[in-house]
Amino acid sequence: MREPLVPRLQPFTSTVFAEMTALATRTGAVNLGQGFPDTDGPAGMLDAARDALYGGANQYPPGPGRPELRQAVARHRTRYGLEYDPDTEVLVTAGATEAIAASLLALADRGDEVIAIEPYYDSYAAAIAMAGAERRTVPLVSDGTRFALDIDALRAAVTPRTRAVLVNSPHNPTGTVFTHDELAAIAELCVEHDLVAVQDEVYEHLTFDDHEHAPLATFPGMRSRTVSISSAGKTFNCTGWKIGWVCAPPDLVAAVKTTKQFLTFVSGGPFQPAVAHALDHELDWVEQLRTSLAAKRDRLAKGLTDAGFTVWPSAGTYFVCADVRPLGFTDAGDLAWRLPELAGVAAVPVKVFADHPDEWNHVLRFAFCKRDEVLDEAVQRLHQLRHG
Repeated sequence: MREPLVPRLQPFTSTVFAEMTALATRTGAVNLGQGFPDTDGPAGMLDAARDALYGGANQYPPGPGRPELRQAVARHRTRYGLEYDPDTEVLVTAGATEAIAASLLALADRGDEVIAIEPYYDSYAAAIAMAGAERRTVPLVSDGTRFALDIDALRAAVTPRTRAVLVNSPHNPTGTVFTHDELAAIAELCVEHDLVAVQDEVYEHLTFDDHEHAPLATFPGMRSRTVSISSAGKTFNCTGWKIGWVCAPPDLVAAVKTTKQFLTFVSGGPFQPAVAHALDHELDWVEQLRTSLAAKRDRLAKGLTDAGFTVWPSAGTYFVCADVRPLGFTDAGDLAWRLPELAGVAAVPVKVFADHPDEWNHVLRFAFCKRDEVLDEAVQRLHQLRHG
């Protein structure tokens, strides 16, 4: 009998997220492992979805996405000084995950290399493998105050076979936001070596303190070679809607659309006008969300510190990373699997996002996009690790 699994995808046949969720449910643990909020998005957006649902928007939308959403996405990008033609340079996708997969399937081929910044969101490795390309990783390094891009390692990773650089900022899982100098270095390498940049910007609105998101497409020479990807899920607390988009020059969008049409074809018909409404009218709500999340970040970081962890500052996203060694543990992966029973909390070991897990063996990722009472309950339980 033929082996049913695609060999190059065998490492991805199970995910820590599904297994951790099942474990958390079975043990009654507070789940701070998964990055989805436990509150809904703006009421106006939900009303717009209801109106579209009962207004007849329940059949296939146009292949590139509904015109009003593509136009809203194009207007939204002007906040960065970027102009996109909604008819030829914007594509609506089934979330950012599909946008990333479709982009890599379209733009990378067997024998090509794609650079990913480690640790990386888990779908990146699978998407590169599905494209038949080879993954080369460049590490983030910690100086104790932030996780920074190793620019020298990035330069060394480029070879004649390099086709694309996959960039995620604000960065999941570490919560870092790349500096202007880091992004400029990426841009310079892309221009010098004629590389495509695929930038995952799903946390673009969720930066804290004085940190700001900057799209790679705004850097010299990058508008013509950057596939910018974002989505409604993290911005508007609607991760289950799976509405994302690609902004890129017409030739790159056409390539991604050619691949995308054989993945989901289209999706989320009644949600698309609701997201268009949100992009045009709900960014004040998003600003309140950002303020709320900054407070939740501080709440959880303090709680983890009081419980004995060493916590890295988070400049964006939903996540804080914590060092387990001050509590006497050496393997965060082992602790993550034991944590639901030891303390009634679920978290994710960062080493599952890495090709070099030993370098991340001591780091756990916690999500703070939860109600305050959920965070407080988790912290209270985690104190058992020190006092239990």
